[in-house]
Amino acid sequence: MSRLPSAARATSPATLPPAGLDGLDPSWSRLVTVPAGGAERVERTWHLLDNAASLEELGADPVGTVLCVHGNPTWSYLWRRLVAQATEAAAAGRPAWRVVAVDQLDMGFSERTGVERGLPQRIADLAALTAELGLDGPVVTLGHDWGGVVSMGWAVDHPGQLAAVTMLNTAIHQPADEPIPAPLRLTLARGVLGRATVATTGFIDVTLGLAHPRLTDTVRAGYRAPYLSAARRGGVGGFVADIPTGQQHPSRAELDRIAAALRDLTVPSLMLWGPRDPIFGDRYLDDLADRLPHADVHRFEGAGHMIAEDVDYAAAVLTWLGDRFPEGPTRASSAGDGRAASTGDGAVATTPAPMATDPRGTAATTAEEAPGTAQDRPLWSHLDSLADSPEAALLEMVPHGAARGSGPRRVSWRLLSRRVHEIALGLRKHGVRPGDRVSLLVQPGAELTAVLYACVRIGAVVVVADAGLGVRGLTRAVRGAWPDHVIGQLPGLTAARALGWPGRVVSTQRLSPVLARSLGVETSLPEIAALGRRAHAAMAELPEPPAAEAPAAILFTSGSTGPAKGVVYRHGQLTALRDALADRYGVGPGTGLVAGFAPFALLGPALGATSVTPDMDVTSPRTLTARAVAAAAEAVDATVVFLSPAALTNVVATADQLDDAGRRALAGVSTFLSAGAPVSTTLLAAAGDLMPRAVPHTPYGMTEGLLMTDVTLDEVREAASDPSANGVCVGRPAPTVQVRVAPLDEAGRASDAFSDAVGVTGEIVVSAPHLKHGYDRLWLTDRASVRGVGDTTGVGGAAVGTDASSAGSSGRWHRTGDVGHLDEQGRLWVEGRLPHVVTTASGPLTPVAAELAVESLAGVARAAVVGVGPAGTQQVVVVCEGSPAVRRPGLAAADLAADVRAAVLDAVGHRVAAVLVVPVLPTDVRHNSKIDRARLATWAASVLSGGRMRRP
Repeated sequence: MSRLPSAARATSPATLPPAGLDGLDPSWSRLVTVPAGGAERVERTWHLLDNAASLEELGADPVGTVLCVHGNPTWSYLWRRLVAQATEAAAAGRPAWRVVAVDQLDMGFSERTGVERGLPQRIADLAALTAELGLDGPVVTLGHDWGGVVSMGWAVDHPGQLAAVTMLNTAIHQPADEPIPAPLRLTLARGVLGRATVATTGFIDVTLGLAHPRLTDTVRAGYRAPYLSAARRGGVGGFVADIPTGQQHPSRAELDRIAAALRDLTVPSLMLWGPRDPIFGDRYLDDLADRLPHADVHRFEGAGHMIAEDVDYAAAVLTWLGDRFPEGPTRASSAGDGRAASTGDGAVATTPAPMATDPRGTAATTAEEAPGTAQDRPLWSHLDSLADSPEAALLEMVPHGAARGSGPRRVSWRLLSRRVHEIALGLRKHGVRPGDRVSLLVQPGAELTAVLYACVRIGAVVVVADAGLGVRGLTRAVRGAWPDHVIGQLPGLTAARALGWPGRVVSTQRLSPVLARSLGVETSLPEIAALGRRAHAAMAELPEPPAAEAPAAILFTSGSTGPAKGVVYRHGQLTALRDALADRYGVGPGTGLVAGFAPFALLGPALGATSVTPDMDVTSPRTLTARAVAAAAEAVDATVVFLSPAALTNVVATADQLDDAGRRALAGVSTFLSAGAPVSTTLLAAAGDLMPRAVPHTPYGMTEGLLMTDVTLDEVREAASDPSANGVCVGRPAPTVQVRVAPLDEAGRASDAFSDAVGVTGEIVVSAPHLKHGYDRLWLTDRASVRGVGDTTGVGGAAVGTDASSAGSSGRWHRTGDVGHLDEQGRLWVEGRLPHVVTTASGPLTPVAAELAVESLAGVARAAVVGVGPAGTQQVVVVCEGSPAVRRPGLAAADLAADVRAAVLDAVGHRVAAVLVVPVLPTDVRHNSKIDRARLATWAASVLSGGRMRRP
């Protein structure tokens, strides 16, 4: 403590916390005197929170102990919610977990020793305490901040007692060539350390200020309680001083030892993370995930360093423990030897649990899967079989960097295959390895196609986020996935550099040395390809193809239903998707495919089709015109056209600009698809008029699973004639798909049981071989998406859409978040989104049927039905987009309001409390068609309660 003021060396005995601290039950506090570990040979007294006495009063035998270790400058108060919730769970008859939350020595209300305590000493201190407490297992460690390091040190030294490792934001490794986070560098600066951490409360104030939202005054007072004087803050300064800033730091060797030993831990692990942490950001999560690849990970968007205050971490921890140890951990045989081996008599065995999602984007591989199933027809199989073909593989209507009007660029199968092979070899030489994540910041076209197939061929995991997410959304997506490599065009690389996106950088074009250096670019794609050509000339071979179980891609959702989520696909699931599309729509070699939805174009080579993306701004689908679609169709002699609903709207609106050649090109189309959001019968019919020989289809699916069901225009019209129709008919399940519903209760909640009963409204649940593997670093979201999967028999028995012998062979199910029902013909009807269900006093109301009734009225372009008021007694409010558009938002005219009320009452039997009109309804970015009903509900509640009438 030589760099700290003399107050840091003050000594004082341990005490109990003062009464009345917010959320802290005094009965949990106890003082424990133990001999200190390591070289010290004096007694030390700890303060800790312990619910053992509470469990004893309940007559509940603990199934294990959660050992909680706080960081700096907090104390055991950080864990008060876990102590409370664990005790409440035991009182409710659930497995009883003892929670022991320590105040590290010199911290909280434990003894002030006046002695410098480095990392080795602190780990020894904790070991001495657990020995005194008799914690011989099973123990689950839980740490935060520097307490995460200490708890992991205890974990690797006590495998015989260890059941699991859990942690909040922390770190275990600091690369020698990277500086520590800027706030810590500032605190460690000469002349700052003592003043910021001991002499004043500056370090404490800044840390508590990192909570989102701001802590209440009473909670802030609880955290400050042990640190009211400089003599009480010596440990705060000592912890900061013990950060290993260099290889010669006294604690560096111990930190490295723990980091290396973590790789040998195989016990279940959980990481809960706040990505807004300026100290322990995503790079430290990525390192921990690499060391514990089997861990479950959940990133809470919006949470930061004080994650324990930002989110309900306690419920997440207890839920995870319940999943992993339904009956509690059990004793097993021996644990091995060595320092990082057993210090007890036996190891702790874990109760088998569902396979975890590897935070690197794959799943924990079972012994049965290793080395993996070889693929008969991998995604790139057509690139191999057509490698000598001079026929066109793809066309670019406006090649990147070319002037408009320069004509399309034609890329043959021969050229594309060779380019993919060169880039694949070059990327291997550059250091891209199987499992590495590669973020692609490239506009759709030949370049993106070649890079994508090169990556999947060598087993890299491509990270694809739509530019339509915007800079903020892209930043969240890229930093969340934490790629190892970034390949991008200049605009994307400029943003990546400015916003600190991770990864080794490759530009798609050669840059000047100055520009390359300023953007952190190591090399360019032309240089990578040249490297590949040299490797090929030297007889270098590509590695063995990745197995079907290997991760292939992380595809981000649109963000229209919350922050964009990374959806993990394995190779086998992507090939199953390719086969499903090929079988359903007859797409294959010889097919001309116009893809007005950019991600769909990337499947062209996998299908063997000649694909083209029309001239459009991919970030704004409504920029696509009928002339652009016709030009693309003519260029590839298209038989299949895929357009998003937003793009289709403008295509129909600009149909009068078509010339005779354009109309002839569209007349050659035999299959037309539009998906991604609801498509009205009117819009689908208008598309049919443009392509008179085509069969219009509107498949139902999502990023998590494309092509779940399919319906044609004729089938939509037939369904609309059904007098009992409620919602939008999306057709019957595809041949390999199962569809069921989780019925809604009176409060609008979806049940855990699945049903295929006719007419039952509930959350739509799907299963298919081409369904996603999981979500990336979103364990809780992934868990919610498969809730109830343990019982997939359903009320009605057999699955809808196929026989049990062929469907569901994937074993994976997904709760879509959509609500709907199945009819007696096996058709699926979508009635809205689960979060948008209006919970009225007379029961739940799904919005779509009412919206369709309103949209049939003159003067209404689009409508949204939302609920205003407390759940269970919500009032129905209709927000209309006028036709013609109104200039300002406001209450609807009396005649329109009356028509709307009558239409809703007739359609769904509910009365409407208010009708509002707006110039335009807010929609998502990618599709420009998914209405943001949550935003509208908040806006409607505000204006109807007297708030300012502004645009939503």
